Amino acid sequence: MGDREVDQQLVERAQRGDRHAFELLVGKYQRRLGRLINRFVRDAAEAEDLTQEAFIKAYRALPAFRGDSAFYTWLYRIGINTAKNHLLAQGRRAPTNTAFDAEEAEDFEDASLLHEVATPENELMSKQVVAVVNSSLQQLPEDLRTALTLREIEGLSYEEIASVMNCPIGTVRSRIFRAREVVATNLRPLLGTNENNRW
Repeated sequence: MGDREVDQQLVERAQRGDRHAFELLVGKYQRRLGRLINRFVRDAAEAEDLTQEAFIKAYRALPAFRGDSAFYTWLYRIGINTAKNHLLAQGRRAPTNTAFDAEEAEDFEDASLLHEVATPENELMSKQVVAVVNSSLQQLPEDLRTALTLREIEGLSYEEIASVMNCPIGTVRSRIFRAREVVATNLRPLLGTNENNRW
């Protein structure tokens, strides 16, 4: 039985009033949702509060969840909307900085560039790659940054991202392609690649 089926069974149990089933879903996704929200608010305490708020909203909306999308896709949408609404209420915009740490950089496509022998030169190169990726993400409009983050860091499929971002799958593909192009263009001087090679 796959993750989606397990989640659906837990959702159905929670919809019938089984609080423990929902607690299992919270335990499974709390850290991932918190990381996602923290990319928007950039404050650990705020992110923790907003994560709890998103789970409360999800619990209240659970009777309306029909399973058209995966539970975590639906939950991520609630989390993103909770973070954006919070920022809007405070008169803040979603940040243009979605920082990577070394662990997240290794999840990035073609991360094999970072896995070579741990020499001082390679460690420096890794740090430079992370810095360039960070800088590149700062330049991206929010929709491109969100799409790339959901794909490369959270590992969502194009279909799931389309559901989270409430847009057609073609739009998701276009946003991710454009975001990757910005990152690739900025990495070219560092990696010594030409325009015909993305990385």
